[in-house]
Amino acid sequence: MSDKVDYWLELCDEDLITAKILLQSKRLLHMGFYCHMIVEKALKAVVASKTSAIPPKIHDLEKLAVRGGIAEELSEKQRNLMDDLSPLHIETRYPEYKAKMAATLTFQKCKRLLAETEEFLCWIKELLGRLPKDTQAK
Repeated sequence: MSDKVDYWLELCDEDLITAKILLQSKRLLHMGFYCHMIVEKALKAVVASKTSAIPPKIHDLEKLAVRGGIAEELSEKQRNLMDDLSPLHIETRYPEYKAKMAATLTFQKCKRLLAETEEFLCWIKELLGRLPKDTQAK
């Protein structure tokens, strides 16, 4: 299952690059969507690792955390991040919600979301033993 875990984490790394470009270009709604995708894929890496099963084709971050057995390990900050990102996955797909959701996103809020998403990804990689040796805690 190691290759499946690596697959999901590699997707996260690619999406993180895209999210940073989207933030720089002030495409905030899309950047938020990508942050959701990063957290979702990181959680799918956990599910693949912990259950040796193919992760379910769902987008609910909380359900993925439960399925991966880490829901109880999440910090309040991580739970808040998931709460902030969840509407960005679903509501950005529908025109009636898109403008409303975009109005809630400022550059500073998105900068925070991106930083917290990157922290979350690092935490997942550490949890799964996938951080490069030079960045692991001593």
